Amino acid sequence: MKMDIYKILEKLPHRYPFLLVDRVLEIEENVQIKAIKNVSVNEPFFQGHFPKRPVMPGVLMLEALAQAAALLVFSSQGTTVDDDSVVYFVGIDGARFKRPVEPGDQLLLDVKVDRVKAGIYKFIAKGFVEGDLAVEAELMCTKRKVA
Repeated sequence: MKMDIYKILEKLPHRYPFLLVDRVLEIEENVQIKAIKNVSVNEPFFQGHFPKRPVMPGVLMLEALAQAAALLVFSSQGTTVDDDSVVYFVGIDGARFKRPVEPGDQLLLDVKVDRVKAGIYKFIAKGFVEGDLAVEAELMCTKRKVA
């Protein structure tokens, strides 16, 4: 299954400037998702990170991977974003940054479910630019009701 930006907006609560997934290329429910983030020089974080040599902050690469993971959760559960629930980070392990992500790059987000236990999802997440590994981490997330 593919998703354009309109379907992504139906599934995620994030909005500009914090929506970091532009397109979903493939979802295998309860297994994996492949999505892309087009990195533009117009991103607001590039004004200060760094003005003379802009690079995407590592924490935002992890957030893009987490948003892809949330799309996988919502899609696998057949749910959409609502006012009653949010997918939260509960842990990040083994985060490694292998190459800078710069304006003009396309970050391929590849997230696989490792396991689900007691409502906690563990994902193996990797981001690639032109086939080169840029970022990797184990992400743990859970869907919770909000008050």
